[in-house]
Amino acid sequence: MGSTPDWGTLPCMLRDQADRHPDDVVVADPAGPRMTLAALRAQAAGIARGLVALGVAPGDRVAMWGVNSPYWVAHAFGIWDAGAVIVPVPARGKGIEAAQLIAKTGAKVLVTGAGPAGEPLAGLLPDLLTPPPGLRHVVTPDGPGLEALGARVPAREAEERALAVRPGDLCEIMSTSGTTGTPKGVMIDHSQVLRGYWDWSEIVTLDEHDRYPVIAPFSHGFGLNAGLVACVLRRAVMVPIPVFTPDAMMSLISSERVTVLAGPPTLFHRLLDELERAPWDVSSLRVAICGAAAVPARLITRLVERVGLDRVINAYGLMEGTVVSMTRAGDPVEVVAATAGRPVPGIEVRIVDDDGKEVAAGERGEILQRGYGVMRGYWEEPERTAEVIDADGWLHTGDIGVLDESGNLAIVDRKKELYIVNGFNVSPAEVESLLLREGSLAQAAVVGVPDASSGEAGLAYVVARPGRTADPEALLAWARANMADYKVPKRIVVLDALPANANGKIDKLALRRLS
Repeated sequence: MGSTPDWGTLPCMLRDQADRHPDDVVVADPAGPRMTLAALRAQAAGIARGLVALGVAPGDRVAMWGVNSPYWVAHAFGIWDAGAVIVPVPARGKGIEAAQLIAKTGAKVLVTGAGPAGEPLAGLLPDLLTPPPGLRHVVTPDGPGLEALGARVPAREAEERALAVRPGDLCEIMSTSGTTGTPKGVMIDHSQVLRGYWDWSEIVTLDEHDRYPVIAPFSHGFGLNAGLVACVLRRAVMVPIPVFTPDAMMSLISSERVTVLAGPPTLFHRLLDELERAPWDVSSLRVAICGAAAVPARLITRLVERVGLDRVINAYGLMEGTVVSMTRAGDPVEVVAATAGRPVPGIEVRIVDDDGKEVAAGERGEILQRGYGVMRGYWEEPERTAEVIDADGWLHTGDIGVLDESGNLAIVDRKKELYIVNGFNVSPAEVESLLLREGSLAQAAVVGVPDASSGEAGLAYVVARPGRTADPEALLAWARANMADYKVPKRIVVLDALPANANGKIDKLALRRLS
């Protein structure tokens, strides 16, 4: 595997790519113009000058809130050019969630785009609560842009700022579901992103001939790093997808001659279903990438036979650990179907029992990971960092896995209570704490249950406050208005009391049996 080019930082990478390949198109908006590497570099530099004009200093946090778009891409690189740290806010998130993340990271500036339904996201914050402390400026698409604001900052000053960024400086703080009801901020630096996604791209065989629709939101580690960054690293054409719909996906594959497609197994089931209904032209597709899920062997066989794919890749990564393992070219169908492959270069994996002792091949245990990809820690939470990264540098992932004799890793369960809806991790504790803000509830308990369309879904059991009535439909309507859609429970069940175990804690095993 080729070594990562000696760029060191994202601003240096962008400059080198734009200098060598200025006319290569790197962003294609199906509804708008194409963007070359030279144009991306110029826009990012202008945005960085605007951030400097607003008082953003190296290491300051800048929040970015909006659906996938060329605007998002240019602003991400502008934030990095300014020496700042990007804090992506989930586009589907609502005001409460956005404010919590902005306050937690102390973001000085919030850059907003449009929401999933085209609504202006900036308006959601003041409607719900006072702006988070520390937030000085909100930039909106219809207000004065950062490039206009930066006109008074000399270009040389911004260029010096970009070139002063060091490989060990933070480039992103990613939100990840916590087990205590509040999300944590995962700190990742420039060197980790460049190495991790250069190697990821090499295994995927992503290159300048590829056209890759990025369906995963840029606010998610996969969308930002294995999408936005990977495409610029390899000069592949990214097609940012603001809102995913199956019909649009099929016409996009055909019209844009898409070559690489990444998503959960449900995405590929849907693609095959659509092919049964209509004769779409998907002959351009060559690579499919699934994420850390058991993929039915029959699905892989059908994709290869019906679509003509060169390869199907299964991979495992997590916000705290970047890329952990991937299947490789030549792996048999059974390996791609049942495992997430072998550790990527520079990453070690162990499987341990509850006492921290390594287990034999074929036995279940917690997945531990060590190497360059392990996060720098949780933002301003050293105690919680120490809970998951031990003194020897091993990240305790909370996922349960099995290593086979060949070193292939299968993810079989989650030690934590997190469940996954359409590829998004959901913390029951976070959903519970949001539900309790509605006002009519004394208690809420959420469990993940299997779901045919989304893999898993949330089921909420609630108890009303004395003298109040809990109405499941009204609660669901409130949840839809105040939570990202993947966090909204599929169903809410009202009980007189929640079952408790001997320690007085809510008995979630009993709740699962009720479901």
